[in-house]
Amino acid sequence: MTTATRSDVGDLARSVTDPEMPMLTLEDLGVLRDVAVEDGGRVVLTITPTYSGCPAMATMRDDLVHVLHDAGHDRVEVRVRLHPAWSSDWITERGRQALRDHGLSAPGPAPRHDGPVPLTLLPVRRDLACPRCGSDAVALTSEFGPTACKAMYRCTSCAEPFEHVKEI
Repeated sequence: MTTATRSDVGDLARSVTDPEMPMLTLEDLGVLRDVAVEDGGRVVLTITPTYSGCPAMATMRDDLVHVLHDAGHDRVEVRVRLHPAWSSDWITERGRQALRDHGLSAPGPAPRHDGPVPLTLLPVRRDLACPRCGSDAVALTSEFGPTACKAMYRCTSCAEPFEHVKEI
């Protein structure tokens, strides 16, 4: 068993990547909410899902536990915090750049939910640019991508398809 310090444990936890977007750490995605070491050495990590029912949560939890166990921390608990709900605003600038570097369009500002929320049956209009050529001449091809938190677009300038991480 290794003596846990918040700094050492935090460094380990911050190295874990998202299973669906491995160019992002859980910290850069904004999912890793808290790192604590309790009296007696128990490590407690707190994560928030990107959306309710996110299938990657179990893998994130297991990856966090494994990286800490491999470093000699035997007593690890991963807690899930649902409130406040995750927001794409929590993605760090380093995370947004990593998305762009890997050909994904980073989300813009998340919609505000204070007050009435307008409902629409039409696709959401997003102000975004192609991550490859930078053109804003893009067309939505599918509101749903390979994961529920992404939409599919095609650049009408360079003709490349790309994924956009949705604003949540």
